[in-house]
Amino acid sequence: MRLADPWYLLLLLPTLFWLWSYLKPKARPGVRFSSVGLVTRLPEFKSASVARHAPFTLRFVAVLLMVLALARPQTGYSEREIISKGIDIMLTLDLSSSMSATDLKPNRLASAKAVIDEFIKGRVNDRIGLVIFAAHGYTQCPLTLDYPILAQFLEQSHIGLIEDGTAIGMAVATAANRMKDSTAKSRIVILLTDGVNNRGAIDPMTAAKMAKAVNVKVYTIGVGKEGVFHQTVTGPGGVPRRVQVQTQIDEKLLKEIAKSTGGKFFRAEDEEALAQIYGEIDRLEKTDIKVKLYARYTDWFAWLLIPALLLMLAELVLPLTRFRVTP
Repeated sequence: MRLADPWYLLLLLPTLFWLWSYLKPKARPGVRFSSVGLVTRLPEFKSASVARHAPFTLRFVAVLLMVLALARPQTGYSEREIISKGIDIMLTLDLSSSMSATDLKPNRLASAKAVIDEFIKGRVNDRIGLVIFAAHGYTQCPLTLDYPILAQFLEQSHIGLIEDGTAIGMAVATAANRMKDSTAKSRIVILLTDGVNNRGAIDPMTAAKMAKAVNVKVYTIGVGKEGVFHQTVTGPGGVPRRVQVQTQIDEKLLKEIAKSTGGKFFRAEDEEALAQIYGEIDRLEKTDIKVKLYARYTDWFAWLLIPALLLMLAELVLPLTRFRVTP
């Protein structure tokens, strides 16, 4: 609700002054009679005060409604049309068993998913997809603007969903292939891993060349600390168990992938550093959004003006009814 011409409300001031003038005590008019005996025998009209104030009340409310009608109350809504193209972003998440290491709390994967979820919530007008990988790379969610659905797919990604291993080349190739037909002005892959490439049919640097050939920039993130940590692995019979393992991150390879595609390498050894990395990528890859706003409003002045006219008509008719007032 809004008022299109709110300055008409200034007319309320003389209306209030008029009310004050009407209610201010003043000398009451009188009529001379030789005798009032006849008048005192007339039946008493219990609504005399109503009759005396009814004309003024009707007129005051009518004027008040007319002033509000002049202010033109409106209801409506606005529409937003985004006329700029966003960025296509393919998030690539490692689901190998080493992502269960607890150097990040509660573990590497849970910490990464929480940060990625916040990254998704901070984007506007960008298509975002998700590739998950371990021994193989798969598209968990294609490029989409439906961020709640993407968040659901992210939440459903867990260790054991794919055969164990770390196929970095397959991950990059799968993500780049998803964006080869994109018309976005900028296309990026954010690759998060904590290991060394040890599986997959495509060499990581070959995958990087594929990404560069379709103008895809790759940001690489090495997450976790190198050393001995507890992680969950699948034992005989599919029973999960906790073991101590030596974790390694191939920083050299991740740097080469990023450099060859025009991206950047980041290292995250704790939750705070990981959040800062996604924050920096968010700042580096921003779109200038051009927006056109359209507003549509419906006037409601008639719903005030019609009752005001009816009240003024009632005031004119009032003296012809039992509410007439005699001095």
